[in-house]
Amino acid sequence: MTGGELVFGPFCLSLARRELLKDGIPVPLGSRAFDLLTALVQRQGSVVGKDELLAEVWPDTVVEENNLQVQISALRKALGEGPEGSRHLLTVPGRGYRFVGAVGRAARPASSSPLPEPSPPVAALPLPEKPSIAVLPFANMSGDPEQEYFADGMAEEILTALSRCTWLFVIARNSSFTYKGRAVDVRTVGQELGVRYVLEGSVRRGGDRLRFTGQLIDAITGAHIWADRFDGDLSDVFELQDRITENVVAAIEPKLQLAEIERLKHKTVANLNAYDHLLRAQQLEYEFTEQSLDKALGHLRQALEIDPTYAPAMALAAYCYGEIRFQGWTKDVEGETAQGLQYMSRALELAHFDPNVLWMCALASWQLGFDTKRAQELAYRSLETNPNSAIAMTIAGWIEAYSGNYAKGRELLARSQRLNPRDPRAWFTASGRAIACLGEGHFEEGAEWASKALAQNPRYTVAMRLLAANLANLGRMDGPAEAVADMLRIEPDLTMRKLRARLMFMHDALWQNLSRGLKLAGLPD
Repeated sequence: MTGGELVFGPFCLSLARRELLKDGIPVPLGSRAFDLLTALVQRQGSVVGKDELLAEVWPDTVVEENNLQVQISALRKALGEGPEGSRHLLTVPGRGYRFVGAVGRAARPASSSPLPEPSPPVAALPLPEKPSIAVLPFANMSGDPEQEYFADGMAEEILTALSRCTWLFVIARNSSFTYKGRAVDVRTVGQELGVRYVLEGSVRRGGDRLRFTGQLIDAITGAHIWADRFDGDLSDVFELQDRITENVVAAIEPKLQLAEIERLKHKTVANLNAYDHLLRAQQLEYEFTEQSLDKALGHLRQALEIDPTYAPAMALAAYCYGEIRFQGWTKDVEGETAQGLQYMSRALELAHFDPNVLWMCALASWQLGFDTKRAQELAYRSLETNPNSAIAMTIAGWIEAYSGNYAKGRELLARSQRLNPRDPRAWFTASGRAIACLGEGHFEEGAEWASKALAQNPRYTVAMRLLAANLANLGRMDGPAEAVADMLRIEPDLTMRKLRARLMFMHDALWQNLSRGLKLAGLPD
């Protein structure tokens, strides 16, 4: 059935108008819930499998099963049913769901009043150049009015936290909360608010436990970018709210960056603006090869030709020069160091308030200027501005570990991994933990972290050094020699003396453990 009106009990499902009515009064229902209800009603009496429902309601999109559970709960709430859905919706354990109400076709329109003339379509607002997002008010799935305050508070906290990400255009609460209690399609929201991404979610209470479910959607295509759920104890509701906010924002930020990079693949080089060149450079930096970093710098130079005051491009260029130096790919040490530090200084002049500029400049100050104190200051200023930035936390953890503050470094790096367990730079965080272990003498654990880093990025010479040193300090010789051989294939002229000159900022005790292990593994003086 592609049109008409289907009647069951006091309800009428209008397929043409995509509307659910109860006794002639519209029932708020989201677009996914409407599609799910339609699929079940049209198969009245039959068990519909979960996979079939996921394929029909989320076509061409990979989503987690909890999305289906959230929409089933929304349907049961809309239909006024209990958790078992005994009147209309039945759960068939291990198989799927069945609509058991008697269904008929409406003989006349559900409302006796004539249908109003369709409103003219709202003109879509133009999208900003940088990524744009709206946080919709979260649905209270608990049936408890008191949880309405928590649901609204969660949305406001996440909205505020996302606003600290200066590279995002975030719609203000007064605009996004006009959709509270309304059944809306995210595509419509995107057009009306002029945003590319929409975050929606729900809150459910069960006894003393609370579950938050959220999903990030591309409002242009309707594709799901991220979905997850978080559970917690209501004994300290504010601590729970902070923890959920922290995890959601830390997960969303890198997902948005990757989504923007993916979107850019469909844009021709001739039409790239400064922001597009920055995205291309970010993608190439993620690839982390000598060639990709060189190409990244090329895109950043083009971005700065378009906009000579584009601080994020300057900061990323300084960051790339720092990585090249640390990795041993520098061709002109003095020239590239001077250029990187110049980019860093200018970026800080223009955007000393930008948390992303701050953490990129922290690494550049540290690895190019050997200025540990300033690097620490910049990294912590970044975290003060955006406390949920996993990468800023990682940079701060690295600096602490290299400075001999192993416990503090380990704490920051562990927290970063908890905030962003699917980080595309996970190899960077794992290497930081290997550094802290090497300094503390936990060589077995250090070798494990270094191995994890190399599994994710087999080109990372820092992890090779750490693997060799940790294993050699344990008295093992085959693995360390192999790691040093891999290092020398990437940087044939590397010696202990050259490495020490590159690691002037490393704490003496940490250098002793590193150098002892590398000498045992066969790195020449």
